[in-house]
Amino acid sequence: MRQRRLISTAIAATALLFAGTGCGGEQAADPRVAPASSSPSAAYPVTVGSVTLDARPEKIVSLSPTATEMLFAIGAGSQVTAVDDQSTYPADAPKTDLSGFKPNAEAIAAKDPDLVVLSNDLENIVAQLGKLSIPAFVAPAVTTLDQTYDQISDLGTLTGHQAEADKVGSDMAAKIDEIVKSVPERAKPLTYFYELGPELYSATSKTFVGSIFTRFGMTNVADAADPDGSFGGYPQLAQESLVKANPDTIFLADTKCCQQSAETVKARTGWSAVTAVETGQIYGLDDDIASRWGPRTVDLVQAVADAVSKVPA
Repeated sequence: MRQRRLISTAIAATALLFAGTGCGGEQAADPRVAPASSSPSAAYPVTVGSVTLDARPEKIVSLSPTATEMLFAIGAGSQVTAVDDQSTYPADAPKTDLSGFKPNAEAIAAKDPDLVVLSNDLENIVAQLGKLSIPAFVAPAVTTLDQTYDQISDLGTLTGHQAEADKVGSDMAAKIDEIVKSVPERAKPLTYFYELGPELYSATSKTFVGSIFTRFGMTNVADAADPDGSFGGYPQLAQESLVKANPDTIFLADTKCCQQSAETVKARTGWSAVTAVETGQIYGLDDDIASRWGPRTVDLVQAVADAVSKVPA
C-alpha cells in the first residue's frame, strides 16, 4: 500500500497507513529475504495477542506489504501462499488481486488460509474471518523502531521462526545504530521537509518515518502544521508556510507514484528561494521503502545518512 493512495483526501491523511518495488533477480542472495528454515518448528499452540494457533501455519495470506517483507525476511516465505496486490517485495512473493484496502472475506477464504496477516481491520474483516474460523493477525503501522522489532518477533512466534525473527530484529537494530553513528553530529540541526505527494502532505516527527530523521538530530518543518496530532501526524502544508519554513533539505517519497524529482521541485512557482532548492539538497527516495516499516527500513536510514553527509556543515 502506497502512501500516495492514502493521501488523496484529508481524511486519509489522518489515518495514513505505511505499507506499499523490490528488485527481481536472485532473491536468495538478498540478505533481507531469508531462505526457509530447516530447524524444528516452535512448540504449538502459540498465542500472540488475541490470536492462538494450534499448529504451524502452512498457508498464510498477507494483506500487508510490510508484513509480506517481514515474513520472507524471517524465513517464512515458503508458508506464504498469497499476498495482496500492493506487496511488491520480494519479487517472487505470490501476488494476487486481493486488496488490503477493501478486504473481501469470501475472496480471502477461497485461498484456504490457516493465517491471515493484515495491517488494519478495515471492513471489520477480522470478525468476518473469525466467523469462518480463519485466524487473523493485525500488525498495524508503527511509530517507533522498537515496535517494528516487536512485530517481527510476533510473526516469528506465529510462524515457527522465532530465532530467525529475533536475528532479523537484532541485525536491523545494530545496522541502524552503525549507520547513524557514522554521520557526524552537526553544530546546528538540519531542517527538512518530507514530501508524501505534490499536494504537500507530509509526515511529522511523531510518525515512524519522522522517528528515523530524529535519529539524525534533524528538525521537521511539518511539526508546526500538526502540533496536537489532530491530523494523525500527516498534515497538508500550505505552500506559503513551507516556503517560509525554508527547509535545508527536501526528501521526496513520491518519486514513483507521482514522478516528482529535484527538477520538478525546482520548477515549482515560488520555491526558488527555499534553501534546499538553492543548494540542491533535494533527495528522491524509493516510495515503497520509505512507506514500509519492515526490514528494508535499514535502506531508508542509509539513504537519509547519505543525503545528510552531502550537506555542507
